[in-house]
Amino acid sequence: MLYWIFKHLLIGPFLKTVYRPWVEGAENIPSSGPVIIVGNHVSVIDSFFMPLMIDRPVYFLAKSEYFTGKGLKGWLVKNFMLAVGQMPIDRSGGKASEASLNTGLSVLQRGDVLGIYPEGTRSPDARLYRGRTGVARLIVESGALVVPAIMIDTEKAMPIGAKFPKIRRIGTVIGKPLDFSRFAGMSADRFVLRSITDEIMLEIQRISGQEYVDVYASSVRNR
Repeated sequence: MLYWIFKHLLIGPFLKTVYRPWVEGAENIPSSGPVIIVGNHVSVIDSFFMPLMIDRPVYFLAKSEYFTGKGLKGWLVKNFMLAVGQMPIDRSGGKASEASLNTGLSVLQRGDVLGIYPEGTRSPDARLYRGRTGVARLIVESGALVVPAIMIDTEKAMPIGAKFPKIRRIGTVIGKPLDFSRFAGMSADRFVLRSITDEIMLEIQRISGQEYVDVYASSVRNR
């Protein structure tokens, strides 16, 4: 209910009026059933504008720090993140990674739409980086439909370091569904998972036109 209020009565109308976002390929999102949306991640505002252009609620897995803040600010941030469809996950690895996978599967098992950025983190320079195979495990284990959704110019509206987004038009391009049913039952095969992930990144690169860099974005951010 809170998600619907924010999207249709509060944040959504404001963003549409001010930024006049556009979308291509919205018909590629099915009206029902589990869907995994895979996209590029070039700005912190991607997770606000992309769901705005899709009729169905879209849930994202967000780092748990957003939900554990103290005091009034922590409470406000936590409830805002929940209101816009963010779900807390622990990104420390090991058992935490398995718990994150299960959180994503629970969204899909109830027939909802899960948004994932295969790069694992925001691009440090608007280029496209190597995908992480966690998304492939979700795809194989859930059997959900996979749809690419590419953000256009969000990094220009709100580059890294900016406190507020600039007013400019922002686009979303939604591609045709990708079929990975041929890999059913092979979620334990790391070569299969890498193949699926690389195919996804190739499609994202084809639609977005971004320069591709075959290293993890996190390794570049940590330098």
